[in-house]
Amino acid sequence: MRGSVSSSVSRRATAPLLTDPVGTVYGVGEKRAVALATEGIETVEDLLLHIPRLYMDRRVLLPIARIAPDTEATVLGTVRKTGVIPGRPGRFEMMLGDDTGFLKCTWFGDKWMRGLRNRFAPGDLIMVSGKVSFFNGKQIVTPEYDILNDKDDDTLHTGRVIPVYRSSAGLREAGLDSRGFRRIVKPLLDRLGSDIEESLPDAVRLAAGLSSRAEALYTAHFPQTPEEAERARARLAYDELFYMELLLALRKHRAEHTASGIVFQEKSPLARRFVETLPFALTAVQKRAIREIHGDMCRPRPMNRLLQGDVGSGKTVVAAIAMLLAVETGYQATLMAPTEILAEQHALVLRAFFDPLDVPVTLLVGGLPARERQRRHEQTATGSARIVVGTHALIQQEVAFHRLGLAIIDEQHRFGVAQRALLREKADATPDMLVMTATPIPRTLALTVYGDLDVSILDALPPGRKPIATTWIPEAKWDAIYQVLKTEIDRGRQAYIVYPLVDESEKTDLKAATDMAEKLQRETFPDLRIGLLHGRMKGNEKDAVMRAFKAGDYHILVSTTVIEVGIDVPNATVMVVEHAERFGLAQLHQLRGRIGRGEHASQCVLVNGYDPDKPIPDDALRRLQVMTETQDGFRIADEDLKIRGPGEFFGTRQSGLPGLKIADVLRDETLLQSARQAAFDLVAQDSRLTRPAHRLIRGVLARRYADVAAWVEV
Repeated sequence: MRGSVSSSVSRRATAPLLTDPVGTVYGVGEKRAVALATEGIETVEDLLLHIPRLYMDRRVLLPIARIAPDTEATVLGTVRKTGVIPGRPGRFEMMLGDDTGFLKCTWFGDKWMRGLRNRFAPGDLIMVSGKVSFFNGKQIVTPEYDILNDKDDDTLHTGRVIPVYRSSAGLREAGLDSRGFRRIVKPLLDRLGSDIEESLPDAVRLAAGLSSRAEALYTAHFPQTPEEAERARARLAYDELFYMELLLALRKHRAEHTASGIVFQEKSPLARRFVETLPFALTAVQKRAIREIHGDMCRPRPMNRLLQGDVGSGKTVVAAIAMLLAVETGYQATLMAPTEILAEQHALVLRAFFDPLDVPVTLLVGGLPARERQRRHEQTATGSARIVVGTHALIQQEVAFHRLGLAIIDEQHRFGVAQRALLREKADATPDMLVMTATPIPRTLALTVYGDLDVSILDALPPGRKPIATTWIPEAKWDAIYQVLKTEIDRGRQAYIVYPLVDESEKTDLKAATDMAEKLQRETFPDLRIGLLHGRMKGNEKDAVMRAFKAGDYHILVSTTVIEVGIDVPNATVMVVEHAERFGLAQLHQLRGRIGRGEHASQCVLVNGYDPDKPIPDDALRRLQVMTETQDGFRIADEDLKIRGPGEFFGTRQSGLPGLKIADVLRDETLLQSARQAAFDLVAQDSRLTRPAHRLIRGVLARRYADVAAWVEV
């Protein structure tokens, strides 16, 4: 720790605890505490973990004669004179001098004039930093400054590596800009010193070559070099990643060891008959995934496996074989989908698979008539429904299974931890769980949000799947889009046109589905049948439209992103996405995946809705370029993560994990792998964290992660 840290004995009586309210920190007060709370900073620890977002290196002092306009500079000099210059806006000026010349420092506005007119006096020794300009001589507008004297040669705001903090309008209004944060954090760290509680066991910390938490916090806020600041940030990032992976390790251990799983029979004549009747051969990656799932289901611990594969990779066939293994052992299997359309489609596909095998499939969704819903509830409860497909309706209290053995969740990112748990609780014995996604997952996401699951990947498409020609064009070239649509429809094909909104809003220039469907029908394609689908429609209305489109009753389906997942119309060969620049890569990839599902060549047209006279923002341009360059969903997922950054991409709230404030999984992947290994090794040695060396971990879990760790029994 720094030499500025005084004796811990004298500090303990006055230093605040990490759990104390932030309002107890000297210099905060009630008003600032309220402003900080709106940003999630409620305790002393929260404040310390609000580390700088960047640093400015102001260690090099230059004589005034050597500073140049349009450069950042730090200068040490004495005040020669000060004065208020009236006008609109008024300004306060201070003339600083050294042996080589003079520098004018200027602040505009009444706020500065009130605060600074008595701050400086001729002869004061001042250090200033900022961008140099030239206006009647060299000047710096609104510089950072420190007033130096014989009693205090320390600096907070210049002459060193200066921390710059994230700040909102509310924080700045409360005086908590970067300068304000530095003023309250420095004394707090000096008072706490080395008494800051460690959060990692010594064995973990030393094995990873990390400094103490106390030193890392001090250095993160007030480093001597930029390199030192990065080492401190990495230490604190490791802390976050370790606890995220620890929660995953505990969740995985509990799932594998605290509940008895079902041992399914190893051989399934039903599954073999099913495979033999398929009109195509299974791919090598499908066979590999089936072996992995089969191995899990034959072991006496519950399966927790993620099956991920790109659009059209054959996940449903793999899931169907797992269902047959459960059924042949005397259990039921269920598949939960996020929408009624997708649930119904799964039911149709599975019935086509299983009817020849005399395995009944029951559909359970919210829109059923009361009598029919009751009948299907009875089938599920008595076990006559061997395969049950449904939506959230499956987890309603009145739904009971006779003998549930396998639970499959499709498009699992649409469901939260609690919903998955409710489905699992429908069984007497802990059922095996298989979660599926057609949204490819970046490696770092697989190590975090899904780090407690075993993973099977279908990274190859079935033979015969045709590539989809993808182009992006400006809105002004609608005639070209018209020609593409007309040509395909004349060939007997169908098309989607997707808009980002349902109804037009006065606050946006985005096109809306309802208005455009009417316009297309009235003006552009009066001789064609155009359907409309959007999320505000009732479930039975959406189902009716999709059934009609699949049956060929509509030539064009105008829709919002409600069709993003799971719609299968082999005759649809064109996807037009209006305002494509407003969609994320994952959404665009899923929308494109709605076509190319039949024997005909398909094409996707991404329409750029930006003003043609203005440049397209870099992020939007990159998304459009990626979509035209590749159809590899895994590459698209990685690019999406790079463009969007981690943030909410990981849906940590959805997964029941804490968010990351300091760690960045893109830049910290090596740290992530190290923290994951350490966390899983620790749980393997001491799954209940009862060893003396692990008591501090229990304390951190209780204090910092209580809201998300409630399901972990330690």
